[in-house]
Amino acid sequence: MMDIDSPFTMVVLIVLIAVGAGVVKTWIETKGNGAADEETRLRMEDLEKEVLRLRDRVKVLEKITTDKDSRLRDEISRLA
Repeated sequence: MMDIDSPFTMVVLIVLIAVGAGVVKTWIETKGNGAADEETRLRMEDLEKEVLRLRDRVKVLEKITTDKDSRLRDEISRLA
């Protein structure tokens, strides 16, 4: 049977306590980051939508700058 007073047992117990504390600390930090992860995911979705909108606007601006004057005039009058 193990003797609680032996140096080996004390070392093993100290190591187990230290490792257990590290695991608990990591678990608590990971659980706390869940809300931040959700916030980051929502922010990324918003940014992706904004990028798509901006790409569409750039396409329109490219079209305006590269089209001939007559086509541009016709398209502007059609939009108005």
